[in-house]
Amino acid sequence: MKAATVAQIRKELRYRSSDELEELCLRLARFKKENKELLTYLLFEKDDEAAYLEHVKEYISEMFNDINTSSYYYIKKSVRKILRETKKFIRYSSVKESEVELLLFFCTQLREMRPKIDNNRSLMNIFDRQLQLVKSKIKGLHEDLQYDYSRELNQLKS
Repeated sequence: MKAATVAQIRKELRYRSSDELEELCLRLARFKKENKELLTYLLFEKDDEAAYLEHVKEYISEMFNDINTSSYYYIKKSVRKILRETKKFIRYSSVKESEVELLLFFCTQLREMRPKIDNNRSLMNIFDRQLQLVKSKIKGLHEDLQYDYSRELNQLKS
């Protein structure tokens, strides 16, 4: 079965009643955890972006605290998982400032992690790629925000 395009889905949703739309949303929420998380964000957390960011930061911090540090192999796997989760939360928000802030927070947590990531090339590559991504995302923000985030980025680099 081939999936319909977003434009086709949008046109079809215009012809549905509110009860049918509600039923479709609930059915979507039943099938996949990501759909349920996205609906939770859109219904309950979208209006207060700052609280959403704090909640996500707490979650990321917990995940960093739970990393198995017995070998760099486990650290690397855990860091990649945390990065996947972080990018998922960024997709939900779709606010550029939130994206930069969460990626900077991820990089800060990664930099402060023990044992140091300087001893492992693959972890440093993950760190460097995220810094490059943040740098490119900062260019699309307002000038005042660019200055603030650039200072934070420079502190992370040093």
